[in-house]
Amino acid sequence: MAIKNEGDNLFGLKPYKIKKGEEYMNKEQVEHFREILQAWKKQLQEERSRTVTHIQNDAVNYADPIDLASQQEAFSLDLKQSDRARKLIRRIDDALERLGASEYGYCVDCGADIGVRRLEARPIALKCIDCKTFDEIREKQTGGS
Repeated sequence: MAIKNEGDNLFGLKPYKIKKGEEYMNKEQVEHFREILQAWKKQLQEERSRTVTHIQNDAVNYADPIDLASQQEAFSLDLKQSDRARKLIRRIDDALERLGASEYGYCVDCGADIGVRRLEARPIALKCIDCKTFDEIREKQTGGS
């Protein structure tokens, strides 16, 4: 479920070139991230559709228990991947809503700019690198609770 990254392109889109002195999350940046989010969502939806088709078309009732178990394990992995895609699609939809509400690109904890490069690496990021790093340090110290 990784972002399709072809060389320096995200879904065939070139990385955003930041212009000196431009305003953060201006019209061009907003449109750039809308295109990335929509392309990623489309890719995930297509993968989910292929998974469903694969399971429907390849379901065979094997007489051999080992073959049947192998098939069920493969389907289980496919369903886990499909569920992960479903959750990512939900997070992408949330990001698109934040984009429309002019909240996208700003840390939910401190309100700071998340940054264009970080958003290109993780378009559904909710936190700036400092807050995310702090969360990870705190998680390690508390053992994940």
